[in-house]
Amino acid sequence: MTEELGPREVASRLGSTTRSVQRWIATGRLPARRVGGRWRVAIGALDAFERGDRAVATANPIRVLFIANRGEIAGRIARTCDRLAIRAVIPSTQGAGALDLLDGSAVVGATLAARADALHPGFGFLAENADFAASVTAAGIRWVGPPPAAIRAMGDKAGARRLAARLGIPIVPGYDGAGQSDATLTRAARQIGLPIIVKPAAGGGGKGMRVVRESARLRDALAAARREARAAFGDDRLVLERLVEGARHVEIQVLFDRRGGGVHLGERDCSVQRRHQKILEESPSPAVHAPLRARLGAAALTLARAVGYESAGTVEFLVDDRGTFHFLEMNTRLQVEHPVTEATTGRDLVEDQLRIAGGEPLGIDQADVRTVGHAVEVRLYAEDAEAGFLPSTGRIEGLRWPAGDGIRVDAGIAEGDEVGARFDPMLAKIVAHGPHRAAALARLEQALDQTVVLGLVTNLRFLRWLVRHDAIAAGQARIDTLDRIWPPDDWPERAALPDSAWTAAARALGGGWRLNGPPVARLVGDGMERNVAVPDAVGGDPAIVVSDGVAHVDVAGRSVAFNLAAPPDVDRAAREAAAHAPGGGSAEVGAPMPGAVIAVHVAEGEIVDAGGPLVTLEAMKMEHVVAAPIAGRVASIHVTPGDQVARQDLLAVVEP
Repeated sequence: MTEELGPREVASRLGSTTRSVQRWIATGRLPARRVGGRWRVAIGALDAFERGDRAVATANPIRVLFIANRGEIAGRIARTCDRLAIRAVIPSTQGAGALDLLDGSAVVGATLAARADALHPGFGFLAENADFAASVTAAGIRWVGPPPAAIRAMGDKAGARRLAARLGIPIVPGYDGAGQSDATLTRAARQIGLPIIVKPAAGGGGKGMRVVRESARLRDALAAARREARAAFGDDRLVLERLVEGARHVEIQVLFDRRGGGVHLGERDCSVQRRHQKILEESPSPAVHAPLRARLGAAALTLARAVGYESAGTVEFLVDDRGTFHFLEMNTRLQVEHPVTEATTGRDLVEDQLRIAGGEPLGIDQADVRTVGHAVEVRLYAEDAEAGFLPSTGRIEGLRWPAGDGIRVDAGIAEGDEVGARFDPMLAKIVAHGPHRAAALARLEQALDQTVVLGLVTNLRFLRWLVRHDAIAAGQARIDTLDRIWPPDDWPERAALPDSAWTAAARALGGGWRLNGPPVARLVGDGMERNVAVPDAVGGDPAIVVSDGVAHVDVAGRSVAFNLAAPPDVDRAAREAAAHAPGGGSAEVGAPMPGAVIAVHVAEGEIVDAGGPLVTLEAMKMEHVVAAPIAGRVASIHVTPGDQVARQDLLAVVEP
């Protein structure tokens, strides 16, 4: 075990005072960790401090930081700035004078106007844009991130694959060539062998990725991936890789200073995903043992050093049950899931980024990196997991976050916020840390049970189910696990609206007076309509908020909207009767969410199969295909590409 010293022993060794040592620890200049409420400094960290003290003294610390982001990550960066006495500037991104976070020149101009000496891009937007990073440094502003050349080298998935192969790091069999025609990619897919995964050569975050299991679907997948990649990254080049089924998604966190010093901080397991987007992450991985961790860490450090990396970064791998791993990509920024690494290592990765950008050395060697306990994070999304993870929108009417030992919430929302179609679907991250994995999961279960979000549908009820699933408890999740276990066969029964929700909504909305009888209200909720007796107030009601005549009720973590039913309508009754008549009636296809119409796949008069694509919508940076609910003839199309639609807007009508 690495020898560690207390502040008094460190002061004696350095010929300083205990007070000075405590100040160096408090400001992060001397790395230390808490053990039983006391600070302990590793001998290696102390040696590095002594070697680098002169360099630290001549470093140029950041005093004013411009945060070119919004939401939870902007608030998270600002909290570290506050602790370090750095003034944080967070620009307005809504309303008059809003800053467009995708307009690089405007962001640089706003940074200069704020007299900031450094810029932190967070994640998303321009965080992995090498040209933007270069423009920041050219303007005399310090860039809190890796050099533009490193971003460019790792941001190109095709080039990163080739570099990894040259360095002897295993890669997934695939195609990363310059030829991008459908014919070239089809030949490559045939050589690789199905199933394959189609992914953009630029960008990250799972955007544009498509799994192809049948050759007949390849052409459509290529077109959709190109379209989404062009919209998200301005680059429609594609990479093909063999789909590695049943693997785990494991990533290594690295840190490099500007003097070539680099360490890795262990791994995170990010195998629980939907649509290639992470939902649950944990550290350490339940599948990684010490020898495998050492091999993964060495590969990550080798790759990062090869491109002259600086700051925090993440190298991602696929790992199978034999411990064989393949390089996937490198994310040249702070990861969404960085809190689990912070929880187990005791480090503040934003602080590390700021000190590195200020010219300070890491001050630690690999032997100094220690981890304690286990941490698990889940992402709270504005999406309906029970309707194919479609995005949802609405106003945050009620909000309650958990608290307690080992619980951390990084949130980007507040009561009254409007979550629109252009809003990032990730609303918050809920993190639990414990002395071991079972304790961390138990704390996370309790934290999710304490969480309430009312006003729009989120994935909270799904998350409560997920963290209690046997596959998660056993640490057996793979990248395809969620596809196999969700939804469970009994979900309709589990998700049924309880009588308590109806009565709570009826009591909150009132009305329904009757002569010689208890009041009865006719309510609509979750697509159902029923008469509900309005009882006197009783205890034990679920969380509920009434806004604009709508009662938002918490049903096991799901926000369900109830309102008083409209008076009887002859036309509506006729339509419902026709729909339920023998042989059915015409199917009116409404938008399942607000968004933009990207493509219309059919023409009026065309014959379609049930499940065939009608319209593709884009919302919250992802594409969603709206399918025909029945087989028949397309009687009418009501949208064209480029249209903006609201939820339930009529898209098409299909006649049987």
